[in-house]
Amino acid sequence: MLYERRDDSQRYIRQTGTSVGSPSKFHFRHIFHQQSRIIMALSQAAGKLEQAIGHGDNATTIQNVTNPGLDREKYGDPSETMSALIWNGKNTVEMTECPKPKIIESRDVILKVTGSTVCGSDLHLLHGSVVELQKGDILGHEFCGIVDEMGSAVKGLKKGDRVVASFQIACGDCYYCQQKMSSQCEKTNSNTIENAMYGGRTAGMFGYSHFTGGFAGGQAEYTRVPYGDVNLLKIPDDVPDEKALYLSDVIATSWNCVVDTVVYEGDIVAVWGAGPIGQMAAEFAFMRGARRVIVIDSNWRLDFMKEKYPKVETVDYSQLKETKGGVVAKLKEMCDGRGPDAALECVAGEYPKGWMHAAELALGLETDTSEILNEMIESVRNFGRVGITGVYVGYTNHFNIGSLMERGIRFIGNGQAPVHRYWEDLLKKIQAGEIDPLKMVTHRVRVEDLDKVYYKFEKKEDHMQKVYVETRFSAPACAGSPALIRYTDRPLRT
Repeated sequence: MLYERRDDSQRYIRQTGTSVGSPSKFHFRHIFHQQSRIIMALSQAAGKLEQAIGHGDNATTIQNVTNPGLDREKYGDPSETMSALIWNGKNTVEMTECPKPKIIESRDVILKVTGSTVCGSDLHLLHGSVVELQKGDILGHEFCGIVDEMGSAVKGLKKGDRVVASFQIACGDCYYCQQKMSSQCEKTNSNTIENAMYGGRTAGMFGYSHFTGGFAGGQAEYTRVPYGDVNLLKIPDDVPDEKALYLSDVIATSWNCVVDTVVYEGDIVAVWGAGPIGQMAAEFAFMRGARRVIVIDSNWRLDFMKEKYPKVETVDYSQLKETKGGVVAKLKEMCDGRGPDAALECVAGEYPKGWMHAAELALGLETDTSEILNEMIESVRNFGRVGITGVYVGYTNHFNIGSLMERGIRFIGNGQAPVHRYWEDLLKKIQAGEIDPLKMVTHRVRVEDLDKVYYKFEKKEDHMQKVYVETRFSAPACAGSPALIRYTDRPLRT
């Protein structure tokens, strides 16, 4: 959750069950009580529909292997078990023991995971906002590790290599992969419902439900990487895991947000969300020549942002609820009455701000709220640019298309970031000291405690911005890494 957007009236309604007056007559206690059931029912229905319709025939790697324990004989290595974090229903994750994965296809790589993390988009999975999750799915799409085993056709890697994985799974030779647009690979996700909803498929993704192919994630001690020689980048000796890990997603995603939306020399850039993606997007906007960067959020994250980047200006939206025009008016005031040149969305669409979208989300009438999108469209100057990087999974209502068209706003879906396009150059920037990923890392934790970490992260407790999750295979902490914090008394695996 990068940007908490529930206002006081909605919070009161949810806590007290007070019904909203005419004409709606909604009783919100009942609505929100039903939301979990509705989401679970939709997810289960989507999964059953997918099974009934069947997958497409485009994938060249096996689908729906989200946990080697689902078929131990077929997918599990009987010689060893591992700890892994699984989704076990809406708002529920837990640690489990399951078999280590084994080689299934000739270009597979089995990794000993040395580092993973929790992403804001993992919370969408926790909440059940992404369809076709199944109980027992292993989560986690950002991870690095050591090559443990390789299929017979893997090239360019050897056992013992330190590598970081891309969160997307690319084949390396399709139309999109040849252009380094790896997040849109045509051969690693054959999901039919995604194709019908979106008019096309994304690439397969680790730990991100059967909607994106059904691949076990890296919040575990081992994971299987299909097309391992495409989707793993070697980590040089002068870069510790604690920095290389974040090439997997957050650094590439933030970079893509900035360069795809386009930040010009001298621009004023507004960033919605002060989480890790927003933090790095603000830094990268300055790197690309922005004259000013304004970050919109609330609570301690704005203080954290100012501490790390004193040049950043901040807007606490929670202090503007009673002011005319709210965030839009404040940004106009700060930017010569016109508004920022570019707006970067680093939030997500599942968190409603007002009662109308809260009701529509709860009733399944939309999957995402348009409130922040409208705020961005209305805030930027005429012919300004709006880039969307936060996760939106389906459909939204009350979208201000009139402002978009009449004022010439460039509305850009940044898409899932094509990691392969950027990660080699971004690694060089880390080596040169131009990018320091540790600036966003606040906690170092153990994989054995990861279920508790999810709930801490969801509630923004302990000022948790970004975590580094170590395993029994991790190297000693590098200089600058936070000290290890335990959240359970579970014994550590050795």
